[in-house]
Amino acid sequence: MDAAIRKFIFHDLQTIEGYIDPPDALVFLAILQHQALAGFEGAIAEIGVYYGRSYFLFRRICGDEERIVAIDLFDLDSAPKGSAQYLQFVENGRRLGLPVLEDLVIKGDSTLLKPADIFAKVGPVRFFSIDGGHMLHHVMSDTHLAADTLTDHGIIAFDDTFNPTWPEVTVGVADFLREQQGEFAVFCITKYKTYVCRRAFHAEYSRAIAVSPDLAAFEHVETEFLGSKAARLENPMRRRLVHQLLVRSGMSVFSERAYR
Repeated sequence: MDAAIRKFIFHDLQTIEGYIDPPDALVFLAILQHQALAGFEGAIAEIGVYYGRSYFLFRRICGDEERIVAIDLFDLDSAPKGSAQYLQFVENGRRLGLPVLEDLVIKGDSTLLKPADIFAKVGPVRFFSIDGGHMLHHVMSDTHLAADTLTDHGIIAFDDTFNPTWPEVTVGVADFLREQQGEFAVFCITKYKTYVCRRAFHAEYSRAIAVSPDLAAFEHVETEFLGSKAARLENPMRRRLVHQLLVRSGMSVFSERAYR
């Protein structure tokens, strides 16, 4: 286990407003570390940056040389000098010592992008995170953009699958998998995200999740999604409550102990 990165996940990252929780941050870590060890090349792409919690996680895990394209409308609020959301995103990077690579930021509607727009910025993508618009047409458009820019060994992480607030996300993911007729398969499911790769790499990524020491604290329950066996990572309520209590009490530096 990399103690410095775990400290970043459980302490520094919690200072940024956002929604990626420690379980998924640890799954990101397991996947990215496996890709690095396997020599899997390719860039990273993210649709739905918000204030940068997952963006800076990518930056911290992968290092300064990583090519990361960040896509967002950045229209949550406005300020005289531009989007307050974007300005806060940039400020978060400055504060963390992980400056935003502004030439790789795309401010706009992801559904209007073409694969060539991604290739022009970073080339083929090995990890594509989708957390943009949550209506069916958003999900389908973003998913096809991801699939069309993904390396053979690439993965797609879908946010808010199985969230009853956004049922069309689940419909979109299921429609995509059926449409691909077995080309893509689910290998990991958490409370908030679903992780997909090409079927040829399903066994490899499944094993990466199974053997990761950073995921040993979770119960790995085998489930099935449209013909693919996947590990569902169970995170007990007790652990979540302890972690949240420590964070809210200003003791996030100790919250990592709840996930050992």
